[in-house]
Amino acid sequence: MIALFTDFGLEGPYTGQVKAVLHRWAPGVPVIDLFADAPAANPKAAAYLLAAYATWFPAGTVVLGVIDPGVGGARAPIVVESDGRWYVGPDNGLFELVRRRAAGARSWEITWVPEALSASFHGRDLFAPVAAQLALGEMPADTPRPAEAGRQPDWPDDLAEIVYIDHYGNALTGMRAAAVPDGARLKAGGRVLARGRTFSSVPAGTAFWYENSNGLAEIAVNAGRADTHLGLAIGSPVSVLPGAAGEGEKEG
Repeated sequence: MIALFTDFGLEGPYTGQVKAVLHRWAPGVPVIDLFADAPAANPKAAAYLLAAYATWFPAGTVVLGVIDPGVGGARAPIVVESDGRWYVGPDNGLFELVRRRAAGARSWEITWVPEALSASFHGRDLFAPVAAQLALGEMPADTPRPAEAGRQPDWPDDLAEIVYIDHYGNALTGMRAAAVPDGARLKAGGRVLARGRTFSSVPAGTAFWYENSNGLAEIAVNAGRADTHLGLAIGSPVSVLPGAAGEGEKEG
C-alpha cells in the first residue's frame, strides 16, 4: 500500500492530483490517507508525528511524505528504507526520526527525472511516480547516500513542543509518553497539567495530559478543546515538571 503524509489539505486540488498520479502509475495499489494536514511547511514538527504513526503500517508500505517548503531549491529528493518501510520525499529532516529510531535504515538520492517536472509541485510530478514504482517493486534511478547525509543531529530525540492539533482540539506533543518520567506533570499554555489515563478519568472541563493511542504525550480537556482552553498552537512549548500539586493547577 501507499500511505500519504502531507500538508496539502483536503481542500483544493493538491491531494486529488497526487492520488490521480498514483492511480495512473500503480492502478490497484491501495492508497491510504494518513495525514493531509501535517504541520504546514514544518518538516521538523512533522518528523516527530510521522515517526509515531508510521509504525502502524506493515513492512513493504510506501510512505509518500511531502512537507516541502524548499521545493525547487537545493534540497535533494530521496528514498529511505527504514525497518522494511519505504519513504519518499524531500531531504529536509522529515524522515530524521524514522531513521533514528529504526533498527536499520538506508537512503538514496532520486536521480530519475520525469518527462514533465514543475518547479513547485514535486509531490505530484516526482515523488508520486517514484512512490508508485516502489509499490510495484521497482526502484527508479538513484544514487546511494552516505549514512550521515541529510541528518539532523541537533534535533532532540523527543520534541517538547506541540506538533499537531487534531479535529477535537487535542494537542499532540513531539514527546513519547514513555520518555516522560513517572508522575511528571506537563506545563503548557501557562498551566500545569497532571497525567490522566483517559478523558473520563478527570472531571468535565479539566485539562490534563495522557499517553495517546500512538504513544505520544497528548494534552486534552475532558468535554472541551485544549487548543482554545489553553491557547495552544503548533510550536507552543511544553515543559516537563516533577510530580506534585493539583491537577490543572495554574502557574503564577
